[in-house]
Amino acid sequence: MSSARIFRPSKDASQSGMARTKQWLLEFDRTSAREADPLMGWTSSSDMLQQVRLEFDTAEEAIAYAKREGIAYRVETPRPQTVRKGLSYSDNFKFNRTAPWTH
Repeated sequence: MSSARIFRPSKDASQSGMARTKQWLLEFDRTSAREADPLMGWTSSSDMLQQVRLEFDTAEEAIAYAKREGIAYRVETPRPQTVRKGLSYSDNFKFNRTAPWTH
């Protein structure tokens, strides 16, 4: 059986919400290379496990599943989230700005 990667996906850069970032995913690694179809130019692969994505509530559940099924796995821990300072457009025009007006 192939190996798998257990991780928690990061926030989508094009969205402001945190949807689909709380669950842990188990994805199988690629075992065969992709091939380009000469006629249409589509890429395909004979590896069907590449299409499988399993969702778990916790990393421990995903690890327990991988151990129970005999799947070699690696866990990628997520980086801590950085807290961004909230700014408003009106802050650009305050009288007590810390940086001088440049233009």
